[in-house]
Amino acid sequence: MIIAIPNKGRLSEPSLELLREAGIRVESSERKLIVPTNNQRINILFARARDIPHYVANGSADVGITGYDMVVESGEDVKVLLKLGFGKAKLVIAVPMNSDVKAVEDLDGKRIATEFKNIAKRYFKEKGLNVKIVEVSGACENAPYIGIADAILDLTSTGTTLRVNNLRVVEEVLETEAVLIANRNVVNEFEVKALVTSIQGVLNAKGMMYLMMNIPADILDEVKRIVPGLKGPTVMKVENGNMLAVHVVVHEDRLFEILEKLKKIGARDILIIPIQRLIY
Repeated sequence: MIIAIPNKGRLSEPSLELLREAGIRVESSERKLIVPTNNQRINILFARARDIPHYVANGSADVGITGYDMVVESGEDVKVLLKLGFGKAKLVIAVPMNSDVKAVEDLDGKRIATEFKNIAKRYFKEKGLNVKIVEVSGACENAPYIGIADAILDLTSTGTTLRVNNLRVVEEVLETEAVLIANRNVVNEFEVKALVTSIQGVLNAKGMMYLMMNIPADILDEVKRIVPGLKGPTVMKVENGNMLAVHVVVHEDRLFEILEKLKKIGARDILIIPIQRLIY
C-alpha cells in the first residue's frame, strides 16, 4: 500500500506524527519521492498537498493525507475516509477594509485573486455572479493593493494575516482540515481498512486517560456518578476485603476536579495511564 502525504507545509509534520502514532514509521531520514516504512507492505509517497488527490484518484497512491480544500479544488472522485482534526482553516472571500463591497453580491463584475480557481468558478457560478478569476500562486493578500484584484479567495486559520494586511471577510466559502482519502477501488481492501481502524483509534484516544482505583464497595454508586465512563466503568472484586477495583476512561480535562472528588469519598490506589489508541 502506498500512502501519499504532503512533502512540506503545515500538514506535513502532523501527517507523519499521526502515522507514527498509528504504528507506521518512515524508515529513511531522506525525503525521497517514495520511502519504505517499518511495515514492509506500506510505503510513503511524498508529494505536494495539491497533487495528492490526483495521485490517489489515478492509483499512483492507494490513500493519502491532504487538505479537504485540495480535494474539493481538484474535483477528483476520491473517497474521504476520515477527518483528521488538524490543519483546520476556512476558505474565505476578503476585501480591503475601505472597500465598498459589503456582501458577496457586490462582487458582480469584480476581479477575484485566488489559487483556488476551480472552487472560485463553481462558487460564483452557483451565486449567479459574473467575476474575473485572477489565478495566483501562494499568498494573495497583496493582490488588491497592487491593482490586480478587488477581492481575494484564500485560506485563513486565525484571521491574523488578514488583519495584518488590512483585509476583512465578506463571506466564508468552505471549512477545511486534513483528511484521509482513498482511491474508491481499494476502500474495502484489508490494508486500507486496517489503516482507518488504527488512525481512528489514535484520534479517539486524543486527550483520553485510563483511570484505575480501588474503592470500598459501598461507594460504587457515588463513584459512578463522578466518573460514568464511556459505557459505564469496569468493576472487579478485589481478593482481600470488601473492596472493588474500578477502571474507567475519562478525558484529561476532567481529571482536575475528578481526582479530588474520588479521593474525598474514599477512593485510593488511583493510577492514571495515557491511552494510545481507543477502538469503539
